Amino acid sequence: ETRLSRRRLAVLAVFSCYSLVNAFQWIQYSILSNVFAGFYGVSFTQIDWLSMVYMVAYVPLILPATWLLDARGLRLTALLGAGLNALGAWLKCGSLAPQRYPLTLAAQAVCAVAQVFILGLPSRIASVWFGPTEVSTACAVAVLGNQLGTAIGFLLPPVLVPNTPNDIGLMAHNISIMFYGTAIVSTLLFFLTGVVFEEKPKYPPSHSQAVLQTKLPEDYSYKQSIINLFKNTPFILLLISYGIMTGAFYSVSTLLNQMIVTHYEGEEVNAGRIGLTLVVAGMVGSIICGLWLDYTKTYKQTTLIVYILSFIGLLVFTFTLDLGYLVLVFVTGGVLGFFMTGYLPLGFEFAVEITYPESEGTSSGLLNASAQIFGIVFTLVQGKLTTDYSPRAGNIFLCAWIFVGIILTALIKSDLRRHNVNSGIMNLDVKAVPVESPVEPESTTLKIQSAL
Repeated sequence: ETRLSRRRLAVLAVFSCYSLVNAFQWIQYSILSNVFAGFYGVSFTQIDWLSMVYMVAYVPLILPATWLLDARGLRLTALLGAGLNALGAWLKCGSLAPQRYPLTLAAQAVCAVAQVFILGLPSRIASVWFGPTEVSTACAVAVLGNQLGTAIGFLLPPVLVPNTPNDIGLMAHNISIMFYGTAIVSTLLFFLTGVVFEEKPKYPPSHSQAVLQTKLPEDYSYKQSIINLFKNTPFILLLISYGIMTGAFYSVSTLLNQMIVTHYEGEEVNAGRIGLTLVVAGMVGSIICGLWLDYTKTYKQTTLIVYILSFIGLLVFTFTLDLGYLVLVFVTGGVLGFFMTGYLPLGFEFAVEITYPESEGTSSGLLNASAQIFGIVFTLVQGKLTTDYSPRAGNIFLCAWIFVGIILTALIKSDLRRHNVNSGIMNLDVKAVPVESPVEPESTTLKIQSAL
C-alpha cells in the first residue's frame, strides 16, 4: 500500500529553511569581500577562502556523511546539519574584532561541515516522502531553499553592512547585527528540525520506495553501492558534467563582487542585487524544470538543453559585462542564473533515475563532491585570471569548460530505472508480479518488464 503523508510538506519546508541559512552563511563574506578584507586586515584571497572552505570541507567528508545517511538515517543526518549550522553561526559572533580572522575562518569551517549533511538530502527527502508525480518538483523545492539562501546572502549583507572604512567600530556593530540574527534563526530551525523530522512516513509514497523497503537492512552494502556507481558509465559522465556546471556557478558567485566592482566602482550594493537577480531567476528555473520533469520524464533532453542555454548565457554575460550599462548586467545575470542555477535539481534527479536502486544520498553526495572539486579549481583559476588580466579572461575560461560539459552530457545514455519501476507496477495488477522478501530491486524490475 502506498500513501502520501501530510507531514511531507513540513519536512520539506523545515529542510529548505535551514539549507537557506547555510547557503546565506556561505556567501555573506564574498559579496562583501572588500568590506571584510578591510575589517580583518587581510587579502582578498583570504576572504575568498571563507567561501572556498565550504568546497574544501565537502570533499573528504562526503563519503562518511553519505555512509551516515544510509546507515543511521535521514533524521540524524538532518539534525547534524541543522545543529552544526547553528554552532557555526554562534562562533561567528565571537569574531567581531579586526584581529579575529582565524576565528571567523574556524566558524565558517563548522558551517562548511554542516553543509556536508545538507546538500545530499534533497533527492533523498523527495524520494522517501513524495509520490512519483511530485518527486522532481519536491527535489527542486528542496534545492530552491539553498538557492534562496544564496539570493538573500547577495541582498542583505550589503544593506546591513555598508562600507565604512573610516569607522571600524560602526562596521563591527553592523556585522554583529548580521551575525547574531543568523545565529538566532539557525538555532530556532535546529529545534524545529527535531520536532518535524521523522525517518520515513508510515506508508511508502511510491512503488519504487515500496520495492526498496523489501530489502533487509543487512542486505545493504555501502561499499558495494559505491562500486556500482563507479561502474555506471552514464553516472560517471554525469558526475563530471554536473561538477563542471555547478563548480562554475560556485566560482561566479564567489567572484561576482570583484567582477562587478572592477567595471563599476563603488557599486557593492548593486553587485549584491545582481547576485540576487541571478539566484532568484535560477529559483524560477528550478521550479519550472522540476514541474517539467514530473510531467514529461525527459531527463536527458531537458538537462542537455539547459546546459547549452547556460553556455550561451555565460557567453552573453561575459561580453556585455564591461559595456558600462549596469541595467544590462542585471538582465544578462538573470538569464545566466535562470539556466545555470536551474540546472542543479536536474542533475540530482537525473542521477537518481540512472542509478536506481542505489541510494539517492550516495549519488547526490558524489555529485556534490565533484562540484566542490571543480568549484575550488575554478575559483582559484578564475580569481587569478580576473586579478591579473580581467573578468572577461576568467569567464572565458569557464565557458571553455562548460562547452566540454555539453559534450559529456550528450554522451550520456539515459536509462530511467526508477520511472520504469513506478510505471510498470502502476500499469499492472500488483498480484501479477509476486514480490517475496527479501528481493533484489533489479530482479523486480526484470519481472515487471517481462510481464509488460
